[in-house]
Amino acid sequence: MSNVKSELKDIIVEGIIPESKAYLEDLNKKEIDETITEDEKEVINDLNSFLIELETIIKAVDDDKITDEEAAQIYEKINSMINEHKEH
Repeated sequence: MSNVKSELKDIIVEGIIPESKAYLEDLNKKEIDETITEDEKEVINDLNSFLIELETIIKAVDDDKITDEEAAQIYEKINSMINEHKEH
């Protein structure tokens, strides 16, 4: 596995998935407590879809189904999202 693919997988597995699942868990607790807003319900659906997309990317990396260039593009998009999120 190339370095860029390894970095992409690491950032997804070690950063994004755990953070997304933790946030999803918080939202699910709000849903159980019946304190969730309609926007937050939408976020739950979006997060579930996002997690599926991340798992698909991981599988593509593991199965060598994406090129180094594609991996680099995805990695850059994810880093941009992370930096954007940090600014807010």
